[in-house]
Amino acid sequence: MTLDRKLHVAVLMGGWANEREVSLMSGEGVASALEERGHRVTRIDMDREVAARIAEAAPDIVFNALHGVPGEDGTVQGMLDLMGVLYTHSGLAASVVAIDKQLTKQVLGSHGLPFPGGRIVATEEIHECDPLPRPYVLKPVNEGSSVGVAIVTDEANYGNPIDPSSAGPWQQFDRLLAEPFIRGRELTTAVIDTAEGSRALMVTELVPKSGFYDFAAKYTDGMTEHVCPAQIPEPIAALCREYALKAHVLLGCEGTSRTDFRWDDERGEDGLFLLETNTQPGMTPLSLVPEQARHSGIEYGELVEMIISAALRKEAGEQARGQARKAASDG
Repeated sequence: MTLDRKLHVAVLMGGWANEREVSLMSGEGVASALEERGHRVTRIDMDREVAARIAEAAPDIVFNALHGVPGEDGTVQGMLDLMGVLYTHSGLAASVVAIDKQLTKQVLGSHGLPFPGGRIVATEEIHECDPLPRPYVLKPVNEGSSVGVAIVTDEANYGNPIDPSSAGPWQQFDRLLAEPFIRGRELTTAVIDTAEGSRALMVTELVPKSGFYDFAAKYTDGMTEHVCPAQIPEPIAALCREYALKAHVLLGCEGTSRTDFRWDDERGEDGLFLLETNTQPGMTPLSLVPEQARHSGIEYGELVEMIISAALRKEAGEQARGQARKAASDG
């Protein structure tokens, strides 16, 4: 048993982001696991009245199972901070930075973590000329789960230059991140917080049956093979674990995170590039963090409790520091 007492947990899920359906699956998985372990659960589908609904439920803690905006970008975190409600996963500052791929590059790149090059472009610019030599990748700056991501090649059906009327998945976004396309393999590493400290689990290779690892490939059963642990040289696996752990710590992530990589296997260690760190990884049956945890001997329900335990430890630490400051000022 990870938790030493039964809790009333409000599981916050759904919302109105592109990842609503995925969040509902994550939330239901979390809620069911908590109920199986004897906790009281209130399911809350995120809407505009969410603050009132959380206040009415008066839970011991909110399990944040939201994905995308506004549950992953600091908005919900700020609301819960103002309400004085304890919640799982990363706080306001880490969420604001990690959801923004360019900010993440600036923070982590300054500490030597390797990223592809690239630049921010207005969506209209891509209709005038290519922002980078082809092939390159276009992705929204503030989305997760590969929402709106496309690879632009000489053979792409978007036109050259890109036709404004093309059905590119990025059309709903005003700003895009253009990055050089890194050939090779898709890798990912989960990090979880334990009582002993943050721990990188292992590396999974993601092998789509066709195309690339886009939103459909992530969440459609049978479209992507998960090779867990990845069949890659140990020095590369060790670097993935090192970089994922550094990203988790430097960004100030809490509970759990997942960092994604591209590895050009023809270039060895110089071919490994960090793409992004996800502060609200999925908890669905197809999700990568539960899969890596299971391969590490951590069952799903235990993982859920570990994420809650991390939030409880943080609260206890903050209370202790507050008491110490008060004692010092009184003295």
